[in-house]
Amino acid sequence: MSNQQTDETNQYLTFSLDNEIFALDITQVREVLELATVTRIPRTPEFMRGVINLRGHAVPVVDMRRKFGMPPVEDTVDTCIVITEVNLGGESAVIGALVDSVREVFEMLPEGIEPAPRMGMSIRTDFIHGMGKQNDNFVIILDINRIFSSEELAVLSATDDQEAAEAV
Repeated sequence: MSNQQTDETNQYLTFSLDNEIFALDITQVREVLELATVTRIPRTPEFMRGVINLRGHAVPVVDMRRKFGMPPVEDTVDTCIVITEVNLGGESAVIGALVDSVREVFEMLPEGIEPAPRMGMSIRTDFIHGMGKQNDNFVIILDINRIFSSEELAVLSATDDQEAAEAV
């Protein structure tokens, strides 16, 4: 019975970027951190903020505003890093997602999630798992495993490996 119940209700961590609300499946979120010192890595993509030291491990941090083509803003007291676990070529990788603020964890039934809207051939929406509603607001539910292209994940992985080598 409890297995059926877990199939029916999904939990999501909601966060904001600009005035939009996004969500990640809670099973892919390890933890939420206050903004820490981020070390910039030269010759990385614009969306790559740098790396943080997370209990002795270098974790790449992606500025989600830049990744989604939003204008950058100054960090605030609400700016957080959501530590996520992504599938990187069959292996698990830890990536930090820099967001404007974390809102809450909420539950949603699968039938409350609509498919991602079709936007035409030139706009990528494959990283959107679906659209939900929370109160009167739309929530864009992201598929963290599809946000980054394989080339971008390779850069993030190489950054992580480079930092680990330098830390030794």
